[in-house]
Amino acid sequence: MAGFGRDPLTERIIGCAIAVHRGLGPGLLESAYEQCLARELALNQISFRLQVALPVRYAGVDLDCGYRIDILVDDRVVLELKAVERLLPLHYAQVLTYMRLAGAETGLLLNFNTPRLVDGIRRFKL
Repeated sequence: MAGFGRDPLTERIIGCAIAVHRGLGPGLLESAYEQCLARELALNQISFRLQVALPVRYAGVDLDCGYRIDILVDDRVVLELKAVERLLPLHYAQVLTYMRLAGAETGLLLNFNTPRLVDGIRRFKL
């Protein structure tokens, strides 16, 4: 999580994610964490959208290739949720690609399948 200064919005998002993880623990599907995190964001009055379509621009045309941002916070922070044994370079590349396609400068990769959520958080900045 190191590497650049803290942003108050991402700190609030992480606080919400930690609250969800404390309440549920590891071992559930990503969809459960997504819905619970959405509820926690709403309770904390943080603006977000779920499953935001992310078209791929090719040859001057936006194409729907089925990509979706799990949660887009305040139209500027991409949240990619995982519930996996360990994060892989592919997961990092996914977040960075979604950030570029969405025009977002910040991304959070949150792996809820860890004993302590802080060990499953990665921050990205373009």
